[in-house]
Amino acid sequence: MRILLLNPNTSESITDILAAAAVPAASHGTSIVPATAPRGVPYISSRAEAQIAGAVVLEMLAERHGSYDAAIIAAFGDPGLFAARELFDVPVVGMSEAAMLTACMLGKRFGIVTFAAAMEAWYRDCVEQHGLAARCAGIRCLDGAFKSVDGVQGEKEAALVDLANQAVRLDGADAVILAGAPLAGLAKKVADRIPVPLIDQAAASVKQAETLVALGPRKATAGGFRRPAAKASSGLSPHLAARIAREDCQ
Repeated sequence: MRILLLNPNTSESITDILAAAAVPAASHGTSIVPATAPRGVPYISSRAEAQIAGAVVLEMLAERHGSYDAAIIAAFGDPGLFAARELFDVPVVGMSEAAMLTACMLGKRFGIVTFAAAMEAWYRDCVEQHGLAARCAGIRCLDGAFKSVDGVQGEKEAALVDLANQAVRLDGADAVILAGAPLAGLAKKVADRIPVPLIDQAAASVKQAETLVALGPRKATAGGFRRPAAKASSGLSPHLAARIAREDCQ
């Protein structure tokens, strides 16, 4: 099984952080294939940046179509996820959705903890879009600058642990997600300092992707995620244009 680990951020260092957390979670026989967005922003922290990243995600999936059995959109907030599920016939997993659904299997309500206040509105939208607002105990964010995005989990570890404990003590979270691609792998390091299950977003995504491949669900031909009818386009990447035109079906 080959799982594409698609980082919609342009930072190769974040891709490395994601891969370091994802690879140990993979079962024997599963290969994790990392890929980094060729354009966009170093790390996504707003709705506007997520919109841009979603289009890049579709291009990356189209360019690599046929080379993977499942794909993970490895940014908390899942840019491009619903569109990808329309266009592609393999399982596409969103890192935030995978983490939240996993948390729901470990408790009634989950908390989200992240490293930048700028992401709160976008993350709240994501929770609502996945229909999980009633299961979310709250979103807690650090407020203040950090030296570098790829070093933020080390720099802010103690503060993030404190926020996670506040999510448990004050918000009533039964499980906590350390959210944002730069925090991948942190849950395993600090799990013994927080009294409820911690969800590693990258690891949860890998296991959810493996499960979907093993279950082998058919591609929808009806409903809200059936593949759109063929349509001409202009100015898109050749692979994405071909996918939208359904030239692969001819």
